[in-house]
Amino acid sequence: MTSKPPLRDDPPPDAPAREAGTALDRNGPPLWVQLRDGLLARIADGGMPPHSRLPSEAELCAEFGVSRTVVREALNQLVVDGRVYKVQGKGSFVADTREAQDFVGSNISFSRDFLGRDDAILRIVLSQRLRGPTDHEAEMLKLGPREKVVEFNRLLMVDGVPRLIVYTQLRATDVPGFTELHMHDKSLYATLSQRYGLTIREAERWIEAVSARDDIAAMLRVPEGTPILRIESVSTGANSVPVEHYIAYYRSDKAQLHFKIS
Repeated sequence: MTSKPPLRDDPPPDAPAREAGTALDRNGPPLWVQLRDGLLARIADGGMPPHSRLPSEAELCAEFGVSRTVVREALNQLVVDGRVYKVQGKGSFVADTREAQDFVGSNISFSRDFLGRDDAILRIVLSQRLRGPTDHEAEMLKLGPREKVVEFNRLLMVDGVPRLIVYTQLRATDVPGFTELHMHDKSLYATLSQRYGLTIREAERWIEAVSARDDIAAMLRVPEGTPILRIESVSTGANSVPVEHYIAYYRSDKAQLHFKIS
């Protein structure tokens, strides 16, 4: 009886692991764990700087003498941990875990202010509806009796990692039909300007450190109680009339804010 040949992706069980900075021990922890740790060691040593491309799956298979399954498991875990990000059709890249984000209050783009990479941000809409305001929202937006707000809540991600949750309220009279718009992966400020003729002139922001409560922690993928930043803002347009109020929760372990005061 002829034995079944090994798959092309998988080396023979007794194939030796090749050394590549970190040798893999087939009698030790799972191979994908060793491979992940070896790649992390390279990153920590500066061998793979932020935004550099990792070797391809085939190259890692050949270099470490492991299967594609092992390589994919290691890379996927690095993505989950926020150490690596993938670009479709281009490969895997080293994430910059402490990017310095400018916080200059430009009002050009809220997401650019906090995340610094407006074109690389994935915006996920959590809610988009008309409702009555809370007393605090009515005060911040200077609403009259029986005026309503449009609630627009989003989760913003960079390189597959959640960075920011934003709970936004807009004056309903300023944005008729907003609840019917398809806002997934669209810029709020661009929509306000292009569709409604609303331009943000200035904003006041209050920032404090808080502990992530359970629902916020789950969305940001951090343990409950993790220190995060809470940002509250009121943006005004022409004649100093409030346009937007939001409360945001910012995952500061993935970046630091840079303030420029003049």
